[in-house]
Amino acid sequence: MDKGGLGLADPKRGKFRSFLLASLKHFLSNERARARAKKRGGGRKVLSLDFENAESQYALEPRDELSPEKLFERSWALTVLDRTMTRLQAEAIRTNKQKLFDFLKVHLTAEEGSVPYRDAAVELDMTEGAVRIAVHRLRKRYRELLRDEIAQTVTSDDQIDEEIRNLFTALGS
Repeated sequence: MDKGGLGLADPKRGKFRSFLLASLKHFLSNERARARAKKRGGGRKVLSLDFENAESQYALEPRDELSPEKLFERSWALTVLDRTMTRLQAEAIRTNKQKLFDFLKVHLTAEEGSVPYRDAAVELDMTEGAVRIAVHRLRKRYRELLRDEIAQTVTSDDQIDEEIRNLFTALGS
């Protein structure tokens, strides 16, 4: 990035995050080559002195079957969803509906009917029907903000739906 590589990004050639991923791959490849260079001792094998401890620590590490590309896509998707939720919460605070938001945000990600509306209705001193309507409005606003968040990463509106599909694909893998 310090050599002006960001200026090479061209929206006509693809998505910006694809450009970032390719740039990262090239950087890592160059770093590996540099580390293997003979003048830096790259031709020598590095051995650990504590084999048993290293093996047991390695066995405890969580295994992830996802490729770096899929991890990158998942990280992007989670970041977009987090930014959307942060914006929705900021709106709730700005409109003095923080308590309502705090009780109903679980309904944004929960399956329909898995979290009873009656519990929220009692806590919020509302009818169950009013809670259903509030959840419907919250979900609708969340979708609007999600579309807006994604719109900021694409060059045309017709790419938004494709990016939303990519987002759910990244979360599903």
